[in-house]
Amino acid sequence: MVEWRIVPATADRVTALAACHIASWREAYGSLVPAPLLAAFDLDSSASTWERRRRDDRYRLVVAHHDDELIGFAAASRQPVGSELEALYVRSAWHGTGVADELLATAVPEPSCALWVLADYPRAHAFYRRHGFTDTGRRRIDPFTLLPEQRWRRGPRYCDGHE
Repeated sequence: MVEWRIVPATADRVTALAACHIASWREAYGSLVPAPLLAAFDLDSSASTWERRRRDDRYRLVVAHHDDELIGFAAASRQPVGSELEALYVRSAWHGTGVADELLATAVPEPSCALWVLADYPRAHAFYRRHGFTDTGRRRIDPFTLLPEQRWRRGPRYCDGHE
């Protein structure tokens, strides 16, 4: 029996989504991202950002609930070809339960998708590989963390037009 439900994000849950985002970053990236960056997150600013995305028709923003607790979310933007997965976070207590699989499937139902993932994050790499993503060889430095990222994709074509 599934212990969670996946639903579209609503205005009344945006603050909970922002809190989940901040907590998930701290849980997942505590050993990778400098502590001052993790400590600097602002709940109100984050909630405002997520509310703008929630109202933007280009985004699919879905959340996972367990009872009244928001335990994860995914955000994808629609592109001319496929989607761009911009965020997929699940609270650490729910890792390995399948909730991330369901969030991904709901946020990105089409086969063509691309994303950026931290280069030094093997857990995420294994998850995305399991879902048909491959490393494209493209690299960049994330402007927020200043850490290296890798471009991954699935499907024959994906949102930034590379094949």
